[in-house]
Amino acid sequence: MTFDAIGIAGTGLTAHRKWLDALSDNIANVNTATPAGQEPFRERLVEVQAGTQSPGVYVAGVVESDAAAKLVYDPEHPYANEDGYVQYPNVDLGDQMSMLILAQRGYEASAAVVDRAKSTYEAALQIGRG
Repeated sequence: MTFDAIGIAGTGLTAHRKWLDALSDNIANVNTATPAGQEPFRERLVEVQAGTQSPGVYVAGVVESDAAAKLVYDPEHPYANEDGYVQYPNVDLGDQMSMLILAQRGYEASAAVVDRAKSTYEAALQIGRG
């Protein structure tokens, strides 16, 4: 039972780490402009699914959002198109920061489960020795 808890929490750690990685990419590229006609950076989204063979969650993949790029009027920018618009990623910094907090707290919660399960296992070993 304790090992199940560690294994399940371990899958949560992996999923939250992948989510944190994707959010970091998104935040790092929030202001990355692209010339007209080129594909802009797209928000990365982590797909997670429940385990079928064993308990826990698993990262099914990382996909790119299909939301439209942001167009900002800035005719002085070197990447501005003929109408004066520049393409920016479809990433909202406020949303990314909120999700970063959620992912961090989820990671911390999974780590706490691993720690508590380990402590429980060690206590059981001590009782068995007595």
